[in-house]
Amino acid sequence: MRERLRFARTGTGLAGAVLLALVLLIAIFGPYLAPHALDQPIGTPYERPSADAWLGTDFLGRDVLSRVLWGGRSVLALAGLATLLAYAGGLAIGLVAGYTRSLLDPLLMRSVDVLISFPALVFLLVLVTGLGTSEGVLVLGVAIIQMPAIARIVRSATLAQSVRGFVEAAVARGEGTFSILRRELLPNIVSPIAADVGIRFTLAIILVASVNFLSLGLQPPAADWALMISENRSGLTLNPYAVLAPALMIALLTISVNLVGDAVARTQGISASAVGARA
Repeated sequence: MRERLRFARTGTGLAGAVLLALVLLIAIFGPYLAPHALDQPIGTPYERPSADAWLGTDFLGRDVLSRVLWGGRSVLALAGLATLLAYAGGLAIGLVAGYTRSLLDPLLMRSVDVLISFPALVFLLVLVTGLGTSEGVLVLGVAIIQMPAIARIVRSATLAQSVRGFVEAAVARGEGTFSILRRELLPNIVSPIAADVGIRFTLAIILVASVNFLSLGLQPPAADWALMISENRSGLTLNPYAVLAPALMIALLTISVNLVGDAVARTQGISASAVGARA
């Protein structure tokens, strides 16, 4: 456990962990602290902050604070699930392509190149328009967009590690391919993967927000930080908090994830080198 939490000993890692914990607490427990109902109008549109509405009201007169407290769950769920699915597919493709170095390598990577050739947002919009505006389609589309870059990173890291002595020793011991991928290669490519997680999660948030901004993702009256920015952008001069508050939450989320990812990458780099040396 101490080894896993070593990243928190660095300044950036600790700051990122604290910020991330704060955002997660708000997203998870915020709905229980909301002073008003999610879709209950409490005043006129775009009222300034008051004792009854600390962040004012939105374009329908609903409490901005309550909707901010509700809006984090969808961001974390959609972006987080899409990132997990992207890494599941990218890890499988990259590990197999990088280790086997057979016909599977060019076959898999050329398929990846085909996906990369499509503009990310255009591909996502076509997919959502064709299959519908469900959350499942949105998550699947974002995962497919992220998968090629992850596969390339994993393949490069796997190629570098597959010629190391500890892998050759595992082959000499008669270990199977799956065992080598799981026990020898995967632990030693954690560093580049960890450094990439923040970027992928941030891009997932941006893609989800872009689709919501075009009204092709989550639909009203859903509370979502990205959707709130889209809904209230016309009243920025009347009550800026209706836009700034959810934008700030998204910024804190992405910054904290990147700080933690960078800190984990540095510490895991040391650990991976030690594992390789011992092997």
